[in-house]
Amino acid sequence: MNTIAIFASGSGSNAEAIVSYFSERPDVSVGCILTNKADAGVIDRAKRLGIPCYYFDNSTMREGEKPLALLRELGVELIVLAGYLCLITPVYIEAFPQRIINIHPALLPRFGGKGMYGVHVHRAVIAQGESLSGITIHLVDELYDHGRHLLQATCPVHAHDTPETLAERIHHLEHRFFAPTIDHYLQNELR
Repeated sequence: MNTIAIFASGSGSNAEAIVSYFSERPDVSVGCILTNKADAGVIDRAKRLGIPCYYFDNSTMREGEKPLALLRELGVELIVLAGYLCLITPVYIEAFPQRIINIHPALLPRFGGKGMYGVHVHRAVIAQGESLSGITIHLVDELYDHGRHLLQATCPVHAHDTPETLAERIHHLEHRFFAPTIDHYLQNELR
């Protein structure tokens, strides 16, 4: 059994898509969701989905001792960052080498790095006059948005797009590709 932990800071739509994708699988489970935001929408989603959800403040998450003890206790083998807005510190990378996956709402290496998340990314893509945007699913290392790419998927940027309309197409890509990419990584690279 592969046990996944999801880290999320927002509404949790990607977390729900991942839980749904693996819900009928006897060999993979989402063991828990961790959040660094006490009022994150993912908390209510986790309750509705029957997934244990734990809150740790930013300092505790960065330091890592309590969250990592919980992950070990639950037998977690893979961490998935699904809208988690905090830098993963080296303690996690040491504990889970090549076992932390992130999704970024742009085609890295462009439009990545500190401060490039959510609507900020979409504003930058539109401001630069890009004709394509998309998602990058990648392994996590010590730098923001830097690790090995597992998958990129694209969508057009239209002349009339707003950050919100572009975000809608990006969310569609995230929900379509994130869980299958996690599954492929589990089946082909962690065996």
